[in-house]
Amino acid sequence: MSQAEREEPPQESGDRVQPGPVNPRAVCKVCQRLYREPKLLPCLHTFCSDCIERLEPFSRRGPAEEARPGAAVTVLCPDCDSEVDLPRAGPAGLTTDHLALDEVFLETLVTDGPLGCDLCGEPGAEGRCEECCVNLCEFCCQAHRRQRRTASHSVQGLEELKAGGRLCRPVLCSVHPGQELRLFCQPCDLPVCPECAATLHRDHRCCPAHDVIDRHGDRIRELVSAHLRPRLERLEENLRKVDISQDALQARVDSAASEVRAFARGYACAVEAHCLTLLRRLEDIRAQRRTQLHLQRAQLQQALLDVRGAVEFAERLLSCGSDAEILSAKGVTLRRLASLAEGGRDPRPAPAPEEAAALSFLPAEPAGEVQGYPVVGVIRCQAVDVSRCSVEGEGLQSATVGQRGHFTLVCRDSAGQQVARGGEHVLVSVVHKEKRSCTVEATVSDRGDGSYSVTFTPEEAGPHSVWVCVRAQHVKGSPFSLTVQRKFRRHGGTFHCCSFCSSGGDREARCGCPGTMPGGFKGCGHAHQGHPGKPHWSCCGSTVESSECLPLSVLAAVSPRAHLRTVEL
Repeated sequence: MSQAEREEPPQESGDRVQPGPVNPRAVCKVCQRLYREPKLLPCLHTFCSDCIERLEPFSRRGPAEEARPGAAVTVLCPDCDSEVDLPRAGPAGLTTDHLALDEVFLETLVTDGPLGCDLCGEPGAEGRCEECCVNLCEFCCQAHRRQRRTASHSVQGLEELKAGGRLCRPVLCSVHPGQELRLFCQPCDLPVCPECAATLHRDHRCCPAHDVIDRHGDRIRELVSAHLRPRLERLEENLRKVDISQDALQARVDSAASEVRAFARGYACAVEAHCLTLLRRLEDIRAQRRTQLHLQRAQLQQALLDVRGAVEFAERLLSCGSDAEILSAKGVTLRRLASLAEGGRDPRPAPAPEEAAALSFLPAEPAGEVQGYPVVGVIRCQAVDVSRCSVEGEGLQSATVGQRGHFTLVCRDSAGQQVARGGEHVLVSVVHKEKRSCTVEATVSDRGDGSYSVTFTPEEAGPHSVWVCVRAQHVKGSPFSLTVQRKFRRHGGTFHCCSFCSSGGDREARCGCPGTMPGGFKGCGHAHQGHPGKPHWSCCGSTVESSECLPLSVLAAVSPRAHLRTVEL
């Protein structure tokens, strides 16, 4: 008896699922029959081996890749439309889904149809040998217990298995029939039977499956709990937002359509024709937006199905599978879970419901002529695209302490056109980069045409950050860097030498004018003790070269007029 015959439960000819409650986990989604030799694709979806073999190839490898080991044919999964690679051996090289076999046999047990004996072919099987995985009639059950080779096998009644509601079948070796996969070869990363461990894997380190199941099972649990379960919740939340956006869009379209109809009833034939035109415009917008939302919903649903299917399979494998079943499917399971947890990227989040409010009807807007009559009323469908908003004005280029700075924010749509309405939530914040506690109050004025005037008055000099946000999102270039300059004034000081020289060498002396001399006595560069350097005249920071150090009286005679210079306060 072949391995497929031992593992596949007997089925009636023409085993298409009959109407009535049937376990969906036991039915192939391609042929709608109970699984026959179920195989597990890399996307963790199960189909019959012959159903997989009949799938149309999606793409084939190039000549250079054909020579390399690995997948030779790529097919589309009938369930999730994922591109999956089949091994060179075809469906036979895929992992057998033992959980699906359990479901098929359990479904067969609970049906009303009688089971035949797998040994003699007579109807009316009453027992099942768990070691040989065969159904037996009463006579064959007695013979099975008499034979020396099968006397120790456990034969359970079919009624007892039906009452249990769940079937745990041993996973048998494909090389040594009748031998259960009880060991795990660590170098080969495969479950093996005792005979394989003694022959094919005799030089490898093999240990009991129950000794390594915790370590490999924990890897699956970690991927599910730490990565995929939170992502599953995010996908469900985004899907809910798409549904809310669809309802909001439809509600807004209905509201605008009502406004259009109410406005059009006051006009004659020309206005009625204009009304129909507006309704067609609304329908086009609704169809366009609905298509976008439908696409987002489809992407989110597919991502949700992928993650949910992987999570459910992994959790069912951990909770229902035996040690050998988990180890048998752990390779493909870990690869699928890792690809979803690490390489997957969630589709773009759904638009906020308030974006539907960008669709509005403007009854007072001129709409040209219809049949020679001037009409009013147009449909506006301009949604602000934050990435296209622009900031204009010199207020972001330079500013001065105590002086009002000004710039203009222009809100634009995705086409770069300025929106024709106001009312957006605009936030502007001006903060000193070095003094976080130093903030500048900014005033935002809505002009009602999509532009916003922003004014502010800085109180401290130095580098500042200007944050410009629309709908809590930074516009392009934000935050902007702004350098605030100190305020300057025209200062008229007395033209004299530095305070050190004028006082005869007193280092504590200070300038008599209201200004200050930067550096004190160090400001002079005279070539005498304490002041080596270049002689000069100073007036509150200004410098005029001279050939010698002159006293204050002489300097006053030389330059009776005050030396004027712009200095920092």
